[in-house]
Amino acid sequence: MARRNVQFRSGKQWCRGWLYLPDEDAPRPPIIVMAHGLGAVIQMRLDAFADRFCDAGYACLVFDYRHFGDSDGTPRQLLSIRRQLDDWAAAIAHARTLDDVDTGRVVLWGSSFGGGHVMVAGARDPKVAAVIAQCPFTSGTASTLALDPISAAKVTARGIADLAGSVIGRKPVTVELAGRAHDAALMTAPDAVDGYLPLVPEDYDFTNAVAARVGLSIPLHHPGRSLTQITCPVLVCVCDHDTVAPPRPTVRYARNGPTTQLIRYPLGHFDIYVGDAFEEVVADQVDFLDRAVPLAGF
Repeated sequence: MARRNVQFRSGKQWCRGWLYLPDEDAPRPPIIVMAHGLGAVIQMRLDAFADRFCDAGYACLVFDYRHFGDSDGTPRQLLSIRRQLDDWAAAIAHARTLDDVDTGRVVLWGSSFGGGHVMVAGARDPKVAAVIAQCPFTSGTASTLALDPISAAKVTARGIADLAGSVIGRKPVTVELAGRAHDAALMTAPDAVDGYLPLVPEDYDFTNAVAARVGLSIPLHHPGRSLTQITCPVLVCVCDHDTVAPPRPTVRYARNGPTTQLIRYPLGHFDIYVGDAFEEVVADQVDFLDRAVPLAGF
């Protein structure tokens, strides 16, 4: 297995990440394009998933969205749903230019907020070979209602101030990504701080904040609806005790997806990244890949 740093254009800026390639003696493998969730960066356990997929024989293109991590974009920590979906389109296009992979078999893999993005991206691009969405954000209404009411009011107020300030070029007004009850934060469930922040490596300088304006667009975003439009195989991994991306609407959307397989786990939103839960989930995802996008010769 080899991993190298890569970059590709999205608009006028560069997205950066990693390209994983399996054993050189293997035929050109399918490639899995991977990105993370709400304000997260690729160092937050995406390497663990990519390692397993690569060990199973698949190439992986793992990237940070613009405005986050090692990718370009100012102001920093600007979370734009439209821009992130554009980044997905750019990443897919880049994957199809690579010499060492099967460019006709591109798989999308997203977690949490990125799990919603891959549903939209898969619906928009009929050439995608398969989609994997784990603990996905599917309903802005449900996720907003799961937020502490006082926190929701604070996020809304800061979002309005941030949006107004952006019109005259002011520095973004921010909210925390993970916070405690009543904080001005996008995730305030009891397991949010203790589940989200430990995913950050100790030596990584992580910013637990985003421009508050995204708090105004999240309630209006319902990527789960896109499952009805996807024609390739889809795997949706749902955490039944998810306090961030409530499972009920996700299960409903998944059952309406004509090509969607649903697997449910008795887990919380952040359990899926580590320990025995990670081992179980990644094994199920590799099994799905083996069936939906088998390696050459299998």
